[in-house]
Amino acid sequence: MEAPHKVVQKSIAHFDMEQIANSGQCFRIRSVASDVWEVPAFGRRLVVRRTSEWAWEFDCNECEFQEIWSNYFDLQTDYGAVKNAITSSGDEYLRNAVRYGWGIRILRQDPWEMTVSFIISQQNNIPRIRSTIARLCEPFGGAFPSPAELAGYTEANFVALGLGYRAKYVVDVVRAVLDGRLDFHKLTAMGTPDAIATLRQFNGIGVKVASCIALFGLHKIDAFPVDVWIKKIIDERYGGTFPLDHFAGYAGIVQQYMYFYQRALEKRMVPVR
Repeated sequence: MEAPHKVVQKSIAHFDMEQIANSGQCFRIRSVASDVWEVPAFGRRLVVRRTSEWAWEFDCNECEFQEIWSNYFDLQTDYGAVKNAITSSGDEYLRNAVRYGWGIRILRQDPWEMTVSFIISQQNNIPRIRSTIARLCEPFGGAFPSPAELAGYTEANFVALGLGYRAKYVVDVVRAVLDGRLDFHKLTAMGTPDAIATLRQFNGIGVKVASCIALFGLHKIDAFPVDVWIKKIIDERYGGTFPLDHFAGYAGIVQQYMYFYQRALEKRMVPVR
């Protein structure tokens, strides 16, 4: 007899799926209904439902939740303490950013997927990134393809999927993983500056993309990617220099609050302050 389907119900502070899905760190989480999200990761698909402001239902059993999803959603990190540290700095802009993006967490995603995703992301917009990655995954049942599964792809194959000039960079990084030049286990063991410097040795990976891979793929939360949004904030609100030393050890979390809040300001989703 087939085992009955089970769900896990959790009350989680500092956690909001909608904010996480729209924070620029992931490109395959999607909203499938009101307060319902589908989360594809590690060859699985998790359905997450909001049942109240703080309560969530996860479409898995408790064992799977503890073995996979608790870590994936970074539930071991005390985001309340991080928020308190940020807001105690007295920075009004960051205080508003933390308040607005209260439910963001840095996901612990697959570094291979993040490497390809952020190569695709350069000089690109989020809807196009999402659609390109969806086309890349389609022949593999919607799962993100491994380096071995992409070994036979040529630059022309990737161009046909919409990667444009980025196609040659993905071909190079597939080969680098397969021949051992790009080793994610070694990158994980490195300090953040060394990991970023190592990633930058590969074609198509500049400092911003390397920093995104470090933050979102290697979970080095002291990495601080600077894209056009963050540069605008730094230039307009901080006179061109952001005080990173004030947020040592968790600057990447600060970056996510800034990114999420600034995009909302630009879209007039919150009052301009």
